[in-house]
Amino acid sequence: MFKNVIYKNAIINPLLMLGAMWMGYFLQMQGFFASCFGAIIPLLPEGLLGIITAPLLHGSIDHIVGNSIPIAVLMFLLYQFYPRVANKVFIIGWLSAGLLLWMLPPIDILTGQYLYTCTIGASGVVYVLAFFLFFSGVFKWNMTLLTISLLVVLYYGSLIWGMFPEELFYNMQEPSKISWQAHLSGAVVGSILAFVFKNVGDKKKKYIWEFPNYYSEKDDKLWQEYKENHPEDFLELPFKKNEDPWAHLDEIRKNSS
Repeated sequence: MFKNVIYKNAIINPLLMLGAMWMGYFLQMQGFFASCFGAIIPLLPEGLLGIITAPLLHGSIDHIVGNSIPIAVLMFLLYQFYPRVANKVFIIGWLSAGLLLWMLPPIDILTGQYLYTCTIGASGVVYVLAFFLFFSGVFKWNMTLLTISLLVVLYYGSLIWGMFPEELFYNMQEPSKISWQAHLSGAVVGSILAFVFKNVGDKKKKYIWEFPNYYSEKDDKLWQEYKENHPEDFLELPFKKNEDPWAHLDEIRKNSS
């Protein structure tokens, strides 16, 4: 069911992404990208740079470790099972999710208060990949790709809760530092990309017998030759005539008395 050959890009590209993320974190530790520089700051021009750089920056060692594992796994699945569209999905997903996040107004969901937010981290890209992989399998209805969808749900199904503000589930003294807007943006973009590319690459195999009226006896040359060479096999067999019970009514009465 699964491919026996592992594509080179399925190994190299996740490693390159991880290298870029950890290099970005190293530069942060050296004082580069201080304050909100390189982050996505919604609706402000200085936050546009973050559309490109924000996924490579992280706030702590726990933050980058938490994103590194799903990035590696999901990128491997993307480049292994969707090689024809993997680059497009990754690049378009990265930029589109960042742009959508930049366009969303940073408003506190409970108070309606405007918040000045600086968003960094690769979690938006994680959501792009997870939702693309899940919905692509569903849209294509291919058994191998559906298995990948189920694996994504099994291991990353809890991601769906990250699309909602933490304040809805917990009483918090201050606004959450987790950007549900980034997660939501990634989920929306990943789902749209899955729909856009649903007809590219592997999809459900439809066998000839699944088509209506797929078989025509006249088009079956082998069958026609057999009929010509063995006419005796197609002679009408003698059938016993159906008896009319009314013709034997008197005899039936005698036997029953």
